[in-house]
Amino acid sequence: MPELSQATVQFIIHWGEMSSRWGINRSMAQIHALLYLSDHPLNAEQIATTLSLARSNVSGNLRELQAWGIIRVVHLLGDRCDYFQAMSDAWGLLTTILEQRKRREIDPTIEMLRECVKEDRKSQTEDDTTRQRMRELLQVLESVTAWYEQMINLPRSAQKTVLKLGSKLKLIEGLSRDPSSPVDDHDPRPQEEA
Repeated sequence: MPELSQATVQFIIHWGEMSSRWGINRSMAQIHALLYLSDHPLNAEQIATTLSLARSNVSGNLRELQAWGIIRVVHLLGDRCDYFQAMSDAWGLLTTILEQRKRREIDPTIEMLRECVKEDRKSQTEDDTTRQRMRELLQVLESVTAWYEQMINLPRSAQKTVLKLGSKLKLIEGLSRDPSSPVDDHDPRPQEEA
């Protein structure tokens, strides 16, 4: 395995630090970063040596990365070792990670909120504030999920076009709101005259 460049080392370290802020194991993210930047598949021993990680740590994290669908096992002719290769398509990587995060975090939260709202309707024990906030959060998450499902089912070229439009979309009043201002439906600031 050739020595890593300074830029590669910096990327691997940053990817690990960033992921830990998202609640993802730092070692897992560093393994992914190494595989993502590598121009050829690597085996677990090469990964462990390069990143100075325990072989058992590498093995467990490789299984988890496979479960996420962002790396795959490949075999090389004449070699019995499993080698690993990361998804190299940045757009595909992004959408796969988003789908996994949605499935693991957003979907269970929506289900829990639906159960809470359903239970609240039966018992009517929650106070008005609690009831209203749970329903509002459920509505927002369901709306975002519905939008995500529409976007993810578009052809990739259309997804990229929508993403590039960004703030150019002036379809909704206030879409280009000052990013430093709070987003609130009950914004007390005076509305601009049309």
